[in-house]
Amino acid sequence: MKRLFAVMFTAILAVAATPVLADNDHKHDGMAASMADGEIRKVDKKAGTVTIKHGPIQAIDMPAMTMVFQVKEVAMLDRVKAGDKVKFQAEMRSGGKVTVTRIEAAK
Repeated sequence: MKRLFAVMFTAILAVAATPVLADNDHKHDGMAASMADGEIRKVDKKAGTVTIKHGPIQAIDMPAMTMVFQVKEVAMLDRVKAGDKVKFQAEMRSGGKVTVTRIEAAK
């Protein structure tokens, strides 16, 4: 009886864990999909902003345009300069401010 219980318990745990593993894989795929393409036009470290000419940002349903973004961390601006081609993530923050949360050189 104990053996049967152990087998059933293990099977229940395996089934219960499956959606969690699938969800984690989906989030990882979503991260790559949520990266937008852009070109740095201006970096303003003092203001903590970056101007990016970008393609559509699907994660926040924004069309292509050039705009000034706040950055999550000012240190991010040390890695970019005007003219750089980048991939970046942005999110809508309270008050309708769009903030760049991740930025990296385009490959």
